[in-house]
Amino acid sequence: MNFPLTLTVSDRQSMDRELDAAVTAAKAHALAEKRHGILVTRHAVDKFTVALSDAVPFGLTREHQAW
Repeated sequence: MNFPLTLTVSDRQSMDRELDAAVTAAKAHALAEKRHGILVTRHAVDKFTVALSDAVPFGLTREHQAW
């Protein structure tokens, strides 16, 4: 998986499932590098990005609302 990863979801169930999978993949990348935290940004009711971020300390996941 390449980051940032953009997700467009159709319902709550798919949102939970897809975000969980994306964050799990991001954690694996973050653990390998031990430099980045994970930033989950909500851009709209159905659109998210999951990114490795220098602005988030290693070992943490933060959420951001951008809409």
